[in-house]
Amino acid sequence: MMRLAALIIPAALLGACNSGSPTEPPLQNDVMVRSEAQQQLFDANDLDRAIALKRAISDAGMRCTRIVSTGYVTRYKDMDMWTATCGDDRQWALFISANDSIQVRLCDNNDQLGLPVCTVQPGTEGGTGLDNLAGN
Repeated sequence: MMRLAALIIPAALLGACNSGSPTEPPLQNDVMVRSEAQQQLFDANDLDRAIALKRAISDAGMRCTRIVSTGYVTRYKDMDMWTATCGDDRQWALFISANDSIQVRLCDNNDQLGLPVCTVQPGTEGGTGLDNLAGN
């Protein structure tokens, strides 16, 4: 009888754990973590930003011979989303996480993948920066 009680009581207690009111969803963390490298993209001039994004595209095994324009798009799942348009009219979405890992996707595929549209935020647009070097 004692063994039966020893088995039933813990089972009843475990069952009672979920019988109350529904649990509240976890609090959303509004703290944004941005690495130094992520911040450097915001602070970089057009030329340096174009070089960094072109290198990220190349490192991901994609091809972009010449950057035409760049820009910040949005914050997506704790990643900064940037876009880079190449000379062959392909537009790339670059997702940069706080640990500086980068995912590169064609913007044409974002809708199918449920990712944000590659629309640059006003004030973050940039080009290649090469036009500034012409006068030097």
